[in-house]
Amino acid sequence: MAVAYLIIFASLFCFTVAVPVENALKTYLVFVETPQGLDSLESETLDKYYQQFLPVTTELSSDEPRIVHSYRHVITGFAAKLTAAEVETMKQKEGFLSAHPERILSLQTTYTPKFLGLQQNTTGFWNSSNYGKGVIVGVLDTGVTPNHPSFSDKGMPPPPAKWKGKCDFKDVCNNKVIGARNFVASGESPADEVGHGTHTASTAAGSAVAGANALGQGWGTASGMAPMAHLAIYKVCGQQGCADSAILGAIDAAVGDGVDVLSLSLGGDSAPFFQDGIAIGAFGAVKKGVLVSCAAGNSGPAAGSLSNEAPWILTVGASTVDRQMGSTVLLGNKKEMDGQTLFQPEDFPSKMLPLVYAGSAANSSGVYCAPGSLNKLDVKGKMVVCEMGGEIRRLDKGIEVKSHGGAAMILINNVANGFTTLADAHELPTSHVNYEAGLAIKAYINSTSTPTASIIFKGTVIGKQEAPQVASFSSRGPSQASPGIMKPDVIGPGVSILAAWPAPADNNNINNSSQSTFNMISGTSMACPHLSGIAALLRSAHPDWSPAAIKSAIMTTTHLTQIGGKPITDEQGLIADMFDMGSGHVNPAGASNPGLIYDILPDDYVPYLCGLGYSNAQVSTIVQKKVECSLNQTISEAQLNYPSFVLQLGSRPQTYTRTITNVGRANSVYKAEVYAPEGVGVEVNPKEIVFGQLSERASYSVTFSVKNVTNQRFMQGSLFWVADGYSVKSPFGIIVDY
Repeated sequence: MAVAYLIIFASLFCFTVAVPVENALKTYLVFVETPQGLDSLESETLDKYYQQFLPVTTELSSDEPRIVHSYRHVITGFAAKLTAAEVETMKQKEGFLSAHPERILSLQTTYTPKFLGLQQNTTGFWNSSNYGKGVIVGVLDTGVTPNHPSFSDKGMPPPPAKWKGKCDFKDVCNNKVIGARNFVASGESPADEVGHGTHTASTAAGSAVAGANALGQGWGTASGMAPMAHLAIYKVCGQQGCADSAILGAIDAAVGDGVDVLSLSLGGDSAPFFQDGIAIGAFGAVKKGVLVSCAAGNSGPAAGSLSNEAPWILTVGASTVDRQMGSTVLLGNKKEMDGQTLFQPEDFPSKMLPLVYAGSAANSSGVYCAPGSLNKLDVKGKMVVCEMGGEIRRLDKGIEVKSHGGAAMILINNVANGFTTLADAHELPTSHVNYEAGLAIKAYINSTSTPTASIIFKGTVIGKQEAPQVASFSSRGPSQASPGIMKPDVIGPGVSILAAWPAPADNNNINNSSQSTFNMISGTSMACPHLSGIAALLRSAHPDWSPAAIKSAIMTTTHLTQIGGKPITDEQGLIADMFDMGSGHVNPAGASNPGLIYDILPDDYVPYLCGLGYSNAQVSTIVQKKVECSLNQTISEAQLNYPSFVLQLGSRPQTYTRTITNVGRANSVYKAEVYAPEGVGVEVNPKEIVFGQLSERASYSVTFSVKNVTNQRFMQGSLFWVADGYSVKSPFGIIVDY
């Protein structure tokens, strides 16, 4: 049999070394059975238990141990440097469950509190939730800039008595940032060298900072969603990405430290839950009462492009807000096209400039303004039209134009990005316009031999009626890991979000005299901490609610319309469906008083996981206890007590049950209202439920059936339980299969 080899190249010497694949060291996540009496085991005893699974040679060298991370709180297992052959040997040892190579995952405000209805008054949700006081939000990201004003602890109480964490900064942590640890390089500072972690942490629970802006735009008072909550920072990502072993180590530590909410703006490709370190760690966190909020991913608008799909995770997609950094393109034919940019120079001349398309017939390879693509095109003193895409960063397109003497840039969307435009810190005057505007601009260029254009900078513009809209980059369902669970769960603000940054926003073009240390960036990474902060508010307002109850409250109370009153749309302007936006756009005030909740206990996931066809060992790896699926009543995905339904429906009717808990008012009567698509029958039994007291539970069943044959392969509707002052929504999606 041929032996596969990895070729290792030495950068300073002219030779190669061939290493058999089975002898190549990799970091593996190893999951083992929990020994009896684990809760009473000392760390040294647990480490000895882990050591027995390792090869006889437990160190690679005198200063490099095999075990990289040792886990205790959310899973029983460890991360270690192993060869494939050593893992095969390990599988024979008693207590072994599974092992797989770690994955390297990727990273996926002044105004958004107001946009979400969070305002300083005596009756609002901020006040009733005490601004998140006493809640600890753990942020797993690139670290933090602890001396940023968003992390001031003025007016903050000390950490709650349950806090057991530590701070790897020297004399920097305070009552806001109560802990900070580095899981990328143990013992080193958890300082943020990227900016991403500082931005997400301040979005979730940053303190209020007056006069926040980026390049003079978006002026206002910046605040996190839960401004009185504490922050615990866990650095798990560096320049090379985010390692599974570090993420799992940080989740394990955070749960032991006493956090209430975990925020992870990172993720990777879809994987079975038993091979997904975040899913496994999150399950352990949920068992300890910790809500886990994760970014849905930035691979949209492609279908089935989600990250972080487990039903015990709050999976967050991204949407726009009604604020834009306006920059309008004025064409020589007097037509105007609205766009966006963060960099808006006051001295930009209003005169019309020659307009050139980078992908013209003479320079077809330059359509994306890639580095070097404009070498043969005369752009000096001209406004250059560049297209999105080509795997070229938006800012790099502007750098290419500027390096060849271009005076300005119009960045036009491709069809996939549709109406989603972003406010970036470009290096030259720019307007990022939508696909429709781009077509009109290109048509104008082709209509005249002397096309011209200018850009009118309008500053911060509030009140866009088409917001919220699902962002083009926001990853979409259906879930690949579990198609019968609706994902994402919810959408929240994730486009052009202003939040803390380690240094002044810099486009290498201007002297930012304000020394603003804020930046405006976009992604589901920005949407996730909005929901993490809102979850912290809910935990503060309802400390007895489980993670599933908080998720349910968020999902059943969402908005389905834009501020202009029309249904929420996707990036193409089409009405968004459940695989675009989940249950809808987050509504914090509604979530604080949902009326009913769909609760799920950790043990309830076992029959669901068995129903996915997972083996006993695979389910045991996730739930961290011995499972025999043959002894459990397996259930289909649609039978999990989730606040939504997704099912494949053929000629036979299908019936599913749900259990709801009254958290609204005693002596209340809820009536079922169904909005079903044409051709689908939906029967609810009973149609009316009476609750005599709070915390009372009741069950109902829903039967779905196909009434009339239709050409539509996917349809959706909603079930509402309606009482005085309450409307509890459960969306359902039906994939027709006959």
